[in-house]
Amino acid sequence: MRRLILIIAALFASSAAQAHVGVGDTSGFVHGFAHPLSGFDHILAMVAVGLFAAHLGGRALYLVPLSFVAMMVVGGVLGMAGVQLPYVEIGIGLSVVVLGAAVALGLNVPTAIAMALVGFFAIFHGHAHGAEMPESASGLAYGAGFIVATAALHAIGIGLGILIGKAGEAGGRRVLQTVGGAMALAGVAILAGLI
Repeated sequence: MRRLILIIAALFASSAAQAHVGVGDTSGFVHGFAHPLSGFDHILAMVAVGLFAAHLGGRALYLVPLSFVAMMVVGGVLGMAGVQLPYVEIGIGLSVVVLGAAVALGLNVPTAIAMALVGFFAIFHGHAHGAEMPESASGLAYGAGFIVATAALHAIGIGLGILIGKAGEAGGRRVLQTVGGAMALAGVAILAGLI
């Protein structure tokens, strides 16, 4: 548990330090890695994907995050290519609401439906990452950076979900309801422009 807290703290500390990634000697990978960590909405949605996958268990532990990453890459390529996608920010905000609610409600759906749900929202996250790529960055290195950061956030969510699950049926369920509910409320605040 102590190691997990230190890893999370290091991730958040590094994102604050790299918030101005266009300054100084940086690479495409660093730009891409920093982008998902620089937005509260991205962090919440990606951790929620991990929590949701942990709740579903079994093959969902890896298929749900892989679905997110795969569709995020599709969205990222569209964004890098300059293809316009309507309502990107609304899609990102809704992803926090919906995925937070899925965690809070303990939504039990087949893995394929969970994959489709997270994959749909991943397109918006990927498009935002791709569209905001600095012109000086290498597309491949930048994409690798945001994939690694996203996978790390998913892994944190899965790890937290597993740890919370070990707290016991009733206690763990209440914690997930609280965490998911807080995420969903944060998503509403994001959509309302309060965060």
